Amino acid sequence: MEHSTIQTTDNRKAFIQLHLSVILAGFTGLFGKLITLNEVDIVWYRMLFTSAILVVFTGLPRVGWKKFFQIAGCGALLGLHWMLFYSSIKASNVSIGVVCFALVGFFTAIFEPMIFHRRVSWTELLLSLITVAGLLCIFSFDSRYRYGITIGVVSSAVCALYAIFNKKVSVGVKSRTMLMYQMSGGIVGVSIIIPFYLMVFPSDQPVVVIPAGANLWWMLCHALFCTIGMYLLQIQALKQLSAFTVNLTYNLEPCYTILLAFLFFGEARELNLSFYIGIALVILSVLLQTRRGGKG
Repeated sequence: MEHSTIQTTDNRKAFIQLHLSVILAGFTGLFGKLITLNEVDIVWYRMLFTSAILVVFTGLPRVGWKKFFQIAGCGALLGLHWMLFYSSIKASNVSIGVVCFALVGFFTAIFEPMIFHRRVSWTELLLSLITVAGLLCIFSFDSRYRYGITIGVVSSAVCALYAIFNKKVSVGVKSRTMLMYQMSGGIVGVSIIIPFYLMVFPSDQPVVVIPAGANLWWMLCHALFCTIGMYLLQIQALKQLSAFTVNLTYNLEPCYTILLAFLFFGEARELNLSFYIGIALVILSVLLQTRRGGKG
C-alpha cells in the first residue's frame, strides 16, 4: 500500500512537470514565427546558445564515449525534428504546424513497442486514432496548407523516435547533463544533416546568417525558456512516465500555441469549423490518457 502511494505521488509530480513543459512548449511555434531566420539557422543557433548557457551552469560532467554518442544521436534527431517543425510553420502557419505535432502520440504507439520489444497497447492505439481523426478534420480544411501539413507529419514521426530513444538513453544520467550533451553533441549531428536537408527542402532564404537585433533577442529567450526549461522538465517526466504518455500529452501544445497565434497573429480568421472539431478530438485523447496514466 505504501509503495502504491509513493508511486501515485511520483506520477502526479511527473504529470505536473510534464504539463509545465507543455506550457513552455506552447511558445515554441510563436518564436518560430517571430524569428525571421531560415529554419536551419534557427535550429543550429538554438542548440549553440542552449549549450553555452548549460555549460556555464553544469560545466562538463564526465560521461563515457559510448553514452556521449548515444546522447548526441538523440540530439541530432531532435535537431532534425526542429528543422522540419519550423519548416512546416513557415510553409503554412503557426496553428497548422503545431497541430501536426499531435501525431507524435500515434507514431509513438507504433514505434515504442517495436523498439522496446513489448506488446502493442490497443488502448494507446485507440487514443492515438482519436488524435488521427482530429488531424483528418484539420487536413481537410484548406488545400493551401497541405505541403506544410505533410512536412509537419514527417516532423512528428522524427520526434516520436527522439522521445523513445531519449527515454532509453537517459537512464542513469542527470537531466542537466543529458540536455547539455544532447545540445552540444547534437550540433555536430545537425551540421552533418543540414546539407542533405537542404537538398530535400531547398530554401528561398539565405542560410548561415548570424542573428542580430530582434532575432538575437528572440533566439536567446527561445533557448532559455523553450529549450532549457522545457526539456529539463520533460526529461524528468520521462523518468517516471512512458514515452507514449509524454508524447500524447504534448498534443496539448497546439492549444496553447494556437491561443497565442490568435492573439499575436490573428490566425483565428483563417480557420473554420472542421479545424475546431479536430482540436476538440485532440484534447479529448489527451484528457483520457492523463486520467488513465494518473490511475497508474
